[in-house]
Amino acid sequence: MNGAGKRPKRVMLVVGEASGDLHGARLAHALVERDPALEIFGVAGERLRGEGVRVLFDVARLTGMGLAELAGSLTTLWKAYRVIRGALREEEPDLLILIDFPEFNLRLARIAKELGIPVLYYISPQIWAWRPRRVQRIARWVDRMAVVFPFEVSIYEREGVDVSFVGHPLLDVVRPTESREATIERHGLEPLKRTIALLPGSRRREVAYHLPPMLEAAERLRKVMDVQFILARASTVERDEIARFLARSSTQVAIAEGNAYDALNACDLAWAASGTATLETALLLKPMVIMYRLAWLTYGLARLLVRVDHIGMVNIIAGERVVPELIQGEVTAERIVRETTRIMHDSEVYRDIVAKLAAVREKLGAPGAAERVAEIAFEMMK
Repeated sequence: MNGAGKRPKRVMLVVGEASGDLHGARLAHALVERDPALEIFGVAGERLRGEGVRVLFDVARLTGMGLAELAGSLTTLWKAYRVIRGALREEEPDLLILIDFPEFNLRLARIAKELGIPVLYYISPQIWAWRPRRVQRIARWVDRMAVVFPFEVSIYEREGVDVSFVGHPLLDVVRPTESREATIERHGLEPLKRTIALLPGSRRREVAYHLPPMLEAAERLRKVMDVQFILARASTVERDEIARFLARSSTQVAIAEGNAYDALNACDLAWAASGTATLETALLLKPMVIMYRLAWLTYGLARLLVRVDHIGMVNIIAGERVVPELIQGEVTAERIVRETTRIMHDSEVYRDIVAKLAAVREKLGAPGAAERVAEIAFEMMK
């Protein structure tokens, strides 16, 4: 059905959050570079729209859905599903590319399989962390997996899934745009003083859980160490929200807008909420203290479902506790200060962490993930 006529090839691309929009945009760019006539459409955000992708449903309406948010957003999810399901049937794309967002995307994969549309899944669901039986559904409905962590390959090979390790897309993204000296000067910081970056999270609730203990830790740490602070504000968190917390603290904290990688590059160590930011920090070879707090009900459910020894992606990839992790009740100013001083007062410990972060970076492959996925996509459309 997809080979009729001489029409340009069509790709449906579906993402479910801001990071998917980012990585999807790089993939869309790589696809169109290979074939400028290619038509791409689907669930997308501003970055994908900027690459000329026709947006059938805006990803901004689907983002930020934790357990609590999801319960109140089923109508929006169902509407998005009906729109994309209808487009699959009516527009008959030559390929469906899915990026993460498994609860939504695996249902689309099943529909595509029924319609005879090949399915490429880029950035695997975290089946190694929770709900491992999903790999069986993937084996039934997905034609090709493009995974970004090397340890994921064997998981899919055991189920007979055609899988390729393409490298991590952050290797193409995580780069500072200016020198440490320029960043320090621009934010009015002192060039010779040790600097700690604060990464409290990309959602309001994460900031509310993590920033207060970080600020209390900053006040305590200043009493025992000559140190300064810079906070990298996520674009998804309003500046006023950050300022509200900073107003209650006696510690001066510079706020970095825009490129968080410049702030990270300027720091000696980071305090980071668990998530993508920890991997970005690791790629810049900066030691960190990882922390994560959730609502206790959500945490209790997560304890039942999640089966990993570490919460930080850098520790999961390394297979050991390279950097400290603080979870729930452990996220206190006292513990943050204790772990920070242990790292920063012992140069041997600091160098050992940096060396292990470099080894983690090596495991993530080489830059060019989007180009490798684009190559797979065109192979599947032949």
